[in-house]
Amino acid sequence: MAQISTPQPIRGMQSLLGEEADRFAHVVATFDRVRRLFGFKRVELPVLEPTAVFARSLGETTDVVSKEMYSFEDRSGDSVTLRPEFTAGIARAFLTEGWQQFTPLKVATHGPAFRYERPQKGRFRQFHQLDAEILGAGEPQADVEVLCFADQLLRELGLGDTVVCKLNTLGDPATRSAWRDALHGHFAAHRADLSEDSRDRLDRNPVRILDSKAHQDWPIVDSAPVIDDYLTSEASDFFAAVTSGLDAAGVRWERAPRLVRGLDYYRHTAFEFVTDALGAQGTVLAGGRYDGLIEALGGPHTPAIGWAAGIERLSMMIDAPAVEAPLAVIVPMGTAAEQAGVRILAELRRSGITADMGLRGNMKKRMARAASSGAAHVIILGETEVESGTAQVKDLATGEQRAVAFDMLHAALSA
Repeated sequence: MAQISTPQPIRGMQSLLGEEADRFAHVVATFDRVRRLFGFKRVELPVLEPTAVFARSLGETTDVVSKEMYSFEDRSGDSVTLRPEFTAGIARAFLTEGWQQFTPLKVATHGPAFRYERPQKGRFRQFHQLDAEILGAGEPQADVEVLCFADQLLRELGLGDTVVCKLNTLGDPATRSAWRDALHGHFAAHRADLSEDSRDRLDRNPVRILDSKAHQDWPIVDSAPVIDDYLTSEASDFFAAVTSGLDAAGVRWERAPRLVRGLDYYRHTAFEFVTDALGAQGTVLAGGRYDGLIEALGGPHTPAIGWAAGIERLSMMIDAPAVEAPLAVIVPMGTAAEQAGVRILAELRRSGITADMGLRGNMKKRMARAASSGAAHVIILGETEVESGTAQVKDLATGEQRAVAFDMLHAALSA
């Protein structure tokens, strides 16, 4: 018989077990706890969306849309896409699911997203994100709220000392228009010295040149006009309200005047929480105000702000969480003891006690496995124990062993 070839995982996809899975789960559990503290409602979204949702929201010419999205035609001939991020899907649901009636709406979610890019440390083709958004709130306090949420999440993950918030303003539409014109004039004067990608961006969106990764562009970027020279009084007041709110809340931040978002629907606040704990400085959480996105999807003007964070990257940075161990492991010897053990195991679990049962090997091996699981107690069952209706309960920390009636096991273990 020919040997069957085992299918291998798709590049950029991963499976998790043990400590890696525990780290991942700890990040998600912490996020869920903090979002409840802040009153963000949990929402669920489809993994598949019409391609137009992302093409319109991310910009037709961005690398994500043109090179990285998993897009294909379904059997009806419709173009659909595995979500590369959450915000666009939330905006679509806001318009199509009747969520507008709940504004201002604070929502949070997490789950997988997909981008076809080169896998690297902490980055995969199927990756997972945390996401928090406030829709229908144009006040600076909404910006403070999402930033405080992000800051507290990172603090509760133990990352408060290793991560710093980089903050900038993108101004209002009048500010951005004047600044964009100034940037175009500056970069056009240096067109011949720009990288090919930046020359392509010059007429489409000169703001994106500020985020260029090409070293030859950096001296030109460093001498580019800064947005502060073009801020309207309204935009300046908005940013001042955000920064004073962060100061009042005790959120540590640093001004990053070159921090930008390329798409025109971004307004006012832009931010990134960055760290050098993974080697080169990297972003672990990023977001901003996107007051024009809902309009780009065909809806009414709706101010909004939000952020996203990569679960994998956060998982790599946190301390390993405590190992989840059963409170007790039942070690039965013999058929009758196994039957009694099944009944006791079910009763303990129904009463809220984490318990397991060892079934393989001799008594010595079963006891050793129980100890290695991290259990606090072993419940030993044999023929004598079944006949008397009592179990031998051993405290693995002290070595103390005592007889406990079956119907008193819950009380004995809970004491």
